[in-house]
Amino acid sequence: MNLFHQFDRIRRRQGRLLDMLGLVPAETPARVVLSAPAFTLKAYGDTGDGEPPLLIVPAPIKRAYIWDLLPRVSVVRQCLRHGFPVYLMQWEQPLSEQFGAGGLAAYADRYISTCLDAIEAELGARRAYLAGHSLGGTLAAIFAALHPERVRGLVLLAAPLRFGPEGGSFGPLIAAAPPARLVTALFSNVPGTFLNTVGMLASPAGFLGARWADLFGSMPDVQALQTHLLVERWTLDELPLARQLFEDVVELLFRENRFMAGTLTLGGRNVAPAAVDAPILSVIDAGSDLVPPTAVLPFHDAVGSSDKRVLWYKGDIGVALQHVGMLVGRRAHRHVWPKIMQWMHLHCELR
Repeated sequence: MNLFHQFDRIRRRQGRLLDMLGLVPAETPARVVLSAPAFTLKAYGDTGDGEPPLLIVPAPIKRAYIWDLLPRVSVVRQCLRHGFPVYLMQWEQPLSEQFGAGGLAAYADRYISTCLDAIEAELGARRAYLAGHSLGGTLAAIFAALHPERVRGLVLLAAPLRFGPEGGSFGPLIAAAPPARLVTALFSNVPGTFLNTVGMLASPAGFLGARWADLFGSMPDVQALQTHLLVERWTLDELPLARQLFEDVVELLFRENRFMAGTLTLGGRNVAPAAVDAPILSVIDAGSDLVPPTAVLPFHDAVGSSDKRVLWYKGDIGVALQHVGMLVGRRAHRHVWPKIMQWMHLHCELR
């Protein structure tokens, strides 16, 4: 067993110990619609009030329950209150440490298509809203370029879409790193602990300094402190990144910026932002060095859709990592998510 894979196991055991101390997410009851080796599709609520479905595409690194951490800061519950049938892709352990579970062609196309087919079978809805955070948003955007006929609207939260020198703090680190295949030769599927270490090297302020500052800032506020500790517990739920997906993301996206350049090819098909014709809403943290505005706004300029909007997120106390603050922060749920819901309702009427 590779040392980093062993660290993943240790961190997951630490998380289970924290569960015994009561640091357990309060997830919304769900049913399993589809179970596949690489993912599980979960559904919440019933068919809603006639609103189109929402499919949430999490980042394929840690567990998906960050979208449903506590009732007061749950994206799932927020959407259910507004009448949207909610479906969540829950990424699972990659199939094999030797062979991985596929690359971008699987994660940004086949798996999302399979989920939308299952949703269509349940609700009869051919098109759905897609919402994705971080790398999950990248996958959702690529899917929207491949299959514009299946996407009613696209909600992207801190989703990197332009890579390279101006694409965030990972850019310079990856530019100086060896080819991705040398990393996967050591690990096969890439351990979550290794990815976490790379994140700390890319943004020590965001992954270390800001977390301590958030802890001290949360201490006078019981609710903020509870959320902070639950996010910290969530960070222990390490999930390896599939070997081929890691290589594709590092080489095709980060190093070569192929999606934005319009030179990405998946399954023999060209994939470019100009093919995206769905309405787009992006939530951007102007102070982020991981996914700065320069990693998102050029995508808005390049898409084929003329219906696009940006919301600015100003950060929160009690989120541990500001990168996930727009999912679990109280300010986000008071000020950002009501605007997202309003936007989605408006586009139910327009399309």
